[in-house]
Amino acid sequence: MTKKWFVLLFSCLAMAWVAPVVAQITPTPPPTTGQTQPAQPLQPVPATVTPQTDSGRQQIAIFTPLFLDSAFDITGNYRYDAKTFPKQSSPGLEFWEGAELAIDSLQKEGIKLDIHVYDIKAPQPQMDSLFASEEFKEMDLIIGQVTANEAVKLASVAATLDIPFINANYPNDAGIQNNPHYVILSPTLLTHCIGIYRFLQKNYSLSDIIVFKKKGDDDRVKNYFTEFEKTTAVKLKMKYVTLDANFTQDKLQPYISSENKNICLAASLDVNFAQTLCQQLALMSNASDPNVVIGMPNWDVIDFEKSQFKNLEIVYSTPFYVNPTNKLATTVLENFKNTYYSRPSDMVFRGFESLYHFGHLLTIYGKNLGSSMSDKKYMLFGEFDIQPVINRATMTLDYFENKKLYFVKKVDGVVKTVY
Repeated sequence: MTKKWFVLLFSCLAMAWVAPVVAQITPTPPPTTGQTQPAQPLQPVPATVTPQTDSGRQQIAIFTPLFLDSAFDITGNYRYDAKTFPKQSSPGLEFWEGAELAIDSLQKEGIKLDIHVYDIKAPQPQMDSLFASEEFKEMDLIIGQVTANEAVKLASVAATLDIPFINANYPNDAGIQNNPHYVILSPTLLTHCIGIYRFLQKNYSLSDIIVFKKKGDDDRVKNYFTEFEKTTAVKLKMKYVTLDANFTQDKLQPYISSENKNICLAASLDVNFAQTLCQQLALMSNASDPNVVIGMPNWDVIDFEKSQFKNLEIVYSTPFYVNPTNKLATTVLENFKNTYYSRPSDMVFRGFESLYHFGHLLTIYGKNLGSSMSDKKYMLFGEFDIQPVINRATMTLDYFENKKLYFVKKVDGVVKTVY
């Protein structure tokens, strides 16, 4: 049932391929209660395929990886059977599903916008034709779920059109400089490393911290810590230890106390290395006073509920955390459970919040949206702290970046605290 529903929605999007799927938001009468909370999503608003737009409405372009060209043949026939859904298209479709929930809420609140969705994986000639079209020149805002090369392209297009481009997922500046139209929502590795150092200063400033790094890795993480250390008053007592990829427990023993709690930091983005390190530290941990390991932002993909991570306190940074007690998040979870028989991924929540937040700001600030990115109103699940990033060499604005980080502490796979 779930896959059939996705295939149906997928087919509707494919009808337009890279010609836009347009959802025109027409306001419904406001509620008589006077409430200002975002409308609770019931069913996603179906997008209607039409090339027309209302020149009186502000225009938002959403780019997401649907891979429609590989899912449908030239005649529009679906390449798979009705029970099969291409895995590579899932993140992009989920992002769009979240955007549809935002459309529903914005509609109920009386916000007038035209929302266009495009397949970022469409053939390059089609994309070039789209960017050169008069219709696309009418866009007021671009939101994208992108890769590095796609971020560079959309940032360039946004600069040409003098409109903001919101990079909703890719945690990298992609080498972009001197482009104040570029906004990164997922903080860069540098921002995470500075945040981790500050977290350690606040919680373990007097402790010896053992920093484990994988042999052969680049030194970005270490270099970021070292550079930040030069400008901070409270320097941490960090000892760096390099381990082979297939290290065994005996390689850790010279650095791990069997009598006291150990504070460790995993300075590697290799998830397999991280899992091995956590497993070994868990075996050397005391249940009454467990070892602590601080990890990287990609640790949210690791299933720490597994028994091999028992008796270990795990902390990692993340830019996006959905509190399960949030009423709107609960509604979204129930909606997906009842409609798709599944649990929404982070991409659903990101698509929802990105369009809802910036759609509201666009209606308030219009052409001045680019200079109003610090406005924190109309947040749904978390918080953005969007700040300008200045190029130290030229002292010019390179881009804007969300600096907000959450630190999630897990014990036996259960979230105990979110800082």
